[in-house]
Formats: sequence, structure tokens, C-alpha cells
Amino acid sequence: MRKRNTESIGEVLKQYFEENPFFRRKLAESRAVTGWAKLLGPMATSYTSNIYYRNGTLYVSLTSSVLRSELLMAKERLITKLNEHAGMHVINDIVFR
Repeated sequence: MRKRNTESIGEVLKQYFEENPFFRRKLAESRAVTGWAKLLGPMATSYTSNIYYRNGTLYVSLTSSVLRSELLMAKERLITKLNEHAGMHVINDIVFR
């Protein structure tokens, strides 16, 4: 006997995250961190040694001073693009180390 109103696991999880703002925000924060590699590509990611998010700030450790200065000039665009990738405004600042 089969139930008529069955839903896929993906649908149930999506609905759960949409109903719980805490989890939705945490998911967006995670997407912002993983979006770094997707937006900047493999070349820039190869110079990234550590990346983490804390209190609205994305901390990025870079091994190249040249890349660091280039990214500092494009900081506002990066923040906008990462927030778009995350699906909500979660990043207020990026600190390059």
C-alpha cells in the first residue's frame, strides 16, 4: 500500500530550511564560503590557504601578496557576488591575511 502524499527527501529538507530562519542563514553562510572557490576559480583558490566566516566577516588567508592587493581593490564587488551566491546578505566585510 502506497501513501498518496509522499514527498522526496530534497523537498522535505528544502521546506525545513525555509521554515527555520536559523538554519537558512547558516546554509547561506556556508554557501558564501564555498562560493569563494566557484567565483574566483582554481588559480586564485590555489593561493588561498585558509578561509572561514565569523560574525559577518569572511577571513581569507592568501599566500600571494600580489593577489591580496588585487582582491583588495575588488573587495566590494566580491562581497556583492558572494552575497548573491549565498542567496542572502551574510557577508559585510572581507579580511585578507
